[in-house]
Order: sequence, then C-alpha cells, then structure tokens
Amino acid sequence: MPFPFDNSYVRLPADFFSKTDATPVSAPQWIMLNRELAKDLRLDLALLDSSTGLAYLSGNQNPLGAEPLAMAYAGHQFGGFSPQLGDGRAILLGEVLDKNGRRYDIQLKGAGPTAYSRRGDGRSALGPVLREYLLSEAMTALGVPSTRALAAVWSGDQVRREAYEPGGVFTRVASSHMRVGTFQYFAAKQDHENIRLLADYAMDRHYPEARERQNAYLGLLDGVIRNQAQLIARWMQVGFIHGVLNTDNMSISGETIDYGPCAFLDDYDPAKKFSYIDQQGRYAYENQPAIAHWNLTRLAETLLPLLGDKEEDAIEAAKSALGRYSDIFQSALVAGFCAKVGIKDAEEADWLMVQSLLELMKFGRVDFTLTFRYLLQAASGDEARFTGLFKDLAAIGDWLERWRARLAKNEGGTDSGLALMRKVNPVFIPRNHRIEEVIQAGIKQDFEPFHRLLKILQNPFSEQCKLAEYENPPQPDEVVQATFCGT
Repeated sequence: MPFPFDNSYVRLPADFFSKTDATPVSAPQWIMLNRELAKDLRLDLALLDSSTGLAYLSGNQNPLGAEPLAMAYAGHQFGGFSPQLGDGRAILLGEVLDKNGRRYDIQLKGAGPTAYSRRGDGRSALGPVLREYLLSEAMTALGVPSTRALAAVWSGDQVRREAYEPGGVFTRVASSHMRVGTFQYFAAKQDHENIRLLADYAMDRHYPEARERQNAYLGLLDGVIRNQAQLIARWMQVGFIHGVLNTDNMSISGETIDYGPCAFLDDYDPAKKFSYIDQQGRYAYENQPAIAHWNLTRLAETLLPLLGDKEEDAIEAAKSALGRYSDIFQSALVAGFCAKVGIKDAEEADWLMVQSLLELMKFGRVDFTLTFRYLLQAASGDEARFTGLFKDLAAIGDWLERWRARLAKNEGGTDSGLALMRKVNPVFIPRNHRIEEVIQAGIKQDFEPFHRLLKILQNPFSEQCKLAEYENPPQPDEVVQATFCGT
C-alpha cells in the first residue's frame, strides 16, 4: 500500500463527517513532493513519486485503504457564530502512523466540493497552495508547532475568484484536524453524547495523560489550553500573524493550522493586521493572545456537561482552567523574548528591559527580525547596523549599555547568551513580499522562485552570504499591505 492507512476518525458516528470522493482535475503536474516527510510517514516513496502518486495527490484516484471524508464543524467567524461550516474544500484521505508510531491525517485541499461547500467550488487557487506549503514548512523549521506540507500540485484547471486563476491541490499532514469548532458543532445541537465521544477521541489521540485525572475532561481542557497558550507565545516571538483566528481555525492538538491570510511582521507594529477581511483588526498581532483565550472559552463552554454534575461546579472548573491560560502564556512569552536577547533564567527586571526595547522598536517602526540579528553584531562591537535602525539614538544607546551588563551576568557569560540568540533568532523568515513573488511567478508556471525560497526557509537560522538579499525587508514598492484567504 502506498499509504499504510490506519483510519480511526471514520469509525466515529456518521454525524461527525460526510463521506466524500475527490473530483478529478484535468491535467495535474507536480510542483513539489516532500520526500523527507513521506519517509517519516512510512509512505511508499517510489510509488508516490510517480504518475500514480500524482493521481493520488491530485484527487484523481483514491489510494488503496483511503476512506475519504469531509469533517463537520461549526465556528465563530470574526465573532459571529455559524452552526455548520465543515470542510468545504478539504477531503481527509485517512490516517497513517509515522515511524515513531504517531498518528497523522493526510488531507487534500482543493480537491473539489463536499457536503459543506456552501455553493463553493471546493477548489483552491494556486496562490494559497504555494503559500501554505512555504509557510507550514517554514514554521516547522522555526520550531513552531504546525501542520505540514506533503505535496503541491498544479491542477491544470482554472478557478474563478475575482478573476480566473490557475488551480492547485495541496496535501496537508496534521496530527489531527479536530478544531474548537468541531466541539461547537455538537454543542450547537445540544448533542452531549457526541461531545463526549469527540472528547474521548481527542483525549486518546492527543492527551492520554488526561485519563489519569479525577476528571479526565478537565484534563483535556487543561491540555488544549496549555498547548495553545504556548503556541501563541511562539507566534509572537517570530512575528507571525495568523490573520483569521476563528474558532474553526484553532486546532485541538495545538498546531498552527490554516495558513490563509497570514503574514509576518516587517516593521514592528503591535496593531498590525494584514487580512483584507479583518477590517476592524480583530486578529491583529497584539490581539492574538486575547483572541486565543476567547476561543478557548468557547471550547470550555462546549465541555461544561462533562466538567461537573452540577452546572455551577462545571462553570467553576472551566473558569479555573481558563484562569491558568494567562500565566502559561506569559511564562512562555517572557522566556521566549528574553532568549531572543540572550538572557537565560529571566527575572522581572529582564522582561521590563525587553519591553523597553519593544517600545523603541515600535516608536522607530524597526524591522522585527533584523533587530535581533543586528543585536548579535552589536555584542561584538559593531553597533552601527543595530543603532541605525532606531530613531532615538540616545535611548537605544542607553539600552545597549544595560543589555551588555545583563548579558555578562548569564551563567557562562556573554558568549552563552549569544549562542542562545543564534538558536532562536532566524536569519530568514517567509517575508510577505517574497511569498508574493513566488505566487506571481507560479501563476506563470515558473516554480523556480518557489523552490529557491523553500530551500532557504528550511534553514532559517543559518547565515547564507550568497542569499543575504532574502534577509532584507521589502522596498517601499514591495510592501504587502493586505493578504487574502483564497477561498
């Protein structure tokens, strides 16, 4: 079998999904196959990297053992609740166990309409396929929990958006595709039995340690809260803006999922948003921690029937769990940002020093990624590039003096701090203008920029002198002002 399928979600009741076959495309062509990931997933690489494999990953043929389905879920979209959303352009082929016995979904995106397409075509334009491939693999290389990219395929067809665009099919790998919205789907129906079945399934798949708790379902909630708090802190540390953090785009596993109108900060502006449809800035960079907590509150509401025999006890348990979010997030955020400036075992004064740097970055509209890379150079006495980023030279000079003194107090001294900085501060991020270059070239069926950028992003912490131009922020005429979902 090309895919050693071991499917479990399809064994849940029929209310959880709709069985759905992909709709064939006319003339698929490979853009990229992730061979290393395929090996990790114990897939038959020789067969996969062939015309038969292309047929599988374009939706033109079901692999042996596949049990394709579209998952049902609901969700709050920009604060408004939709009781039924579901996979409108995604089809889960099945699940495999990797070489370490971990379970992963294999899903096609853009493979045609499903029962949840809501009059949509179920297809994906090529741009979102290229974006999601690059972003998910870049985030993985940066150490941020994420879904993965197994393949990108040119469909040979056109899709209609604002105009006709070339289409594509993306193969996504996830530890699961369960979302906060999956629980909301059954809660909206007051279907407590299926909420229990879903919670049991989620525990068995992602949080088996919750079974050891007196209330296992509270253990599940605690696990999701912990993973999401730590995930959002990681987003903040690399300057990532998800762009559409609806409850249906928040995974139960704690992975980043659904790279629609996402982007990375260039200039440091906490209020920055990119998504064209986020006119009010609900999902701006600085709002992500609070929105994640709001989404987790919606999850807790769905679990109330399982958290206590009495409603008041269940509500109190949920409030207590949600109250732990802030401390978990703040602890991860402080540790992460202090590591970015080389400080180990951070104390309150260290976090205040980091915050003062962020304020200077905000005032000067300083490039987020370059700030921390140039800070490394400043430690060696070459301050010009670092200080040249800022408007208030006196203030940043004073900050540098304080920082050097603090760095020397690290266990291991300054050198240990600089080594830490090199590990956590990327040289390369998927800058928005570079992603746009890739998309525009791909529309013309030129995928060389895609492959070049992918190779760079797979080694984000390595200095590559010949590729220094990819470190740089955009020129004024290259700035990406808005991003789009692609549906």
